[in-house]
Amino acid sequence: MKKVFALFAILAVFTIGMTQVAVAQENDAAEAPAAAVSIAETPAAQEFGEVETVVEENESFHKMLKQKVIEGGAGFMSTVLLCLILGLALCIERIIYLTLSDTNTQKLLEQVENAIATGGIEAAKEVCRNTRGPVASIFYQGLSRYDQGIEVIEKTVVSYGGVQTGLLERGLPWIGLFIGIAPMLGFLGTVIGMIEAFDRIQQVGDLSATVVAGGIKIALITTVGGLIVAIILQIFYNYIVSKIDSIVGNMEDASISLLDIIVKYNLKSK
Repeated sequence: MKKVFALFAILAVFTIGMTQVAVAQENDAAEAPAAAVSIAETPAAQEFGEVETVVEENESFHKMLKQKVIEGGAGFMSTVLLCLILGLALCIERIIYLTLSDTNTQKLLEQVENAIATGGIEAAKEVCRNTRGPVASIFYQGLSRYDQGIEVIEKTVVSYGGVQTGLLERGLPWIGLFIGIAPMLGFLGTVIGMIEAFDRIQQVGDLSATVVAGGIKIALITTVGGLIVAIILQIFYNYIVSKIDSIVGNMEDASISLLDIIVKYNLKSK
């Protein structure tokens, strides 16, 4: 159900973005640059009866961004925006998942130790069952094999720790793909823009700024778009990787502490 919801959310965002680009393509050709002239009277103007005319630009950043996307070519810029949308969707999903997976391992260890001391292994398993996160899942798997000996518990904890690490890292290759492919698409648009510029030179037979300006402008806009997308996703990617490393470190430390607790419990039971 969560995957279906995420898919619908991604498609909705992408559809809205593409719709805005299409509307902008139809309307921007007929729109003049929006500017408003406002008349303001300064204290000095009121005193001397002079009126100063101030020209204020009304063009918003959102409108300017849509204009640059259209100027860069709807085809290539749409693919670059698609990389940004899908990459951000994956990043947000990972951040939410990792935030929910990050638990207070020290508090959990204290609860497990107290449960073992008062109610035995079953009470500790109940504590782990009622606690979310990979650390509690690893504890539960280890405690479930308590009767098989400490060596089996250790192997189980290590094996299931690898499984949980894989779940934490799920989706990272796709984010890395979007980080790599976004600037490539931008550079591809750059090459095509330069080819168009040289084609115009060949057709006109004259090398002038007005002939090549359009192609060079498209080339620069697509390159900037791809690099911006890659930079944004790279920041999120590094944060996610650091978060995963922190959780994995806590998992390893907590697993060692769990084995120590079980060994102490065995010594007291004998």
